[in-house]
Amino acid sequence: MTIHQFPDYSTLSKYTAEHIAAIINQKPDALLCLASGDTPVETFRQFVKLAQDERVDVSQCTFVGLDEWVGFGPEDVGSCSNYVFRDLFTPLNLRPDQIHVFDAKADDLAAECTRIDAVIDARGGLDLLLVGMGMNGHIALNEPGTSFTLGCHVSELAESTITVGQKYFEKETALSQGITLGLRHLSEAKEVILLVSGEKKASILHDALKGPVSEQVPASIMQTHANGQVWIDEDAGSFLTNF
Repeated sequence: MTIHQFPDYSTLSKYTAEHIAAIINQKPDALLCLASGDTPVETFRQFVKLAQDERVDVSQCTFVGLDEWVGFGPEDVGSCSNYVFRDLFTPLNLRPDQIHVFDAKADDLAAECTRIDAVIDARGGLDLLLVGMGMNGHIALNEPGTSFTLGCHVSELAESTITVGQKYFEKETALSQGITLGLRHLSEAKEVILLVSGEKKASILHDALKGPVSEQVPASIMQTHANGQVWIDEDAGSFLTNF
């Protein structure tokens, strides 16, 4: 694991977008999973601009959705897939065959987990996994206590995740479960970037990177990844020293 601190959110986002483009330029048929949410919004904007400026060609690569609230889909404002379609997939003009996201409204969620597992495993793992970190240290919707060895699965959401998740919706919304890539996929990915911004994440980031590796702090798994990279701005890194 390596840690790289950038002076601010804008610089962090620009560097991340350029790095994603470099991976695709090196391997045009790359398999990528890029988290939705607030933190990568500027990264996506910058990356889309790179594609529009023809500095990267995304026509051969494939994207996997990271997670979703159970019962929600791309058409629902506030859903994880709604954000990633709005900010990334649609502006990039991706073909449907380039996109694999969970159908979190499916009757058989276990089959959805098997389907996404198969997409990733058939390619020998993700070429790049870009994730954020929740206030309780979760990665994707792998809540504290989740086994590091799980593949795709349905998770019971922590109360803090339900509370924070409300910011994505226009009105209070009932959330109870998520469907998500598992931390096995993180361990098996060729490259992982944990993207963290803001002072509010500084304390849990310190625990994840400097504390023991523990399933109670899912993001601590980053310490075990040979090509795990933690990219942060100065605010997020305010509790860290000597890295």
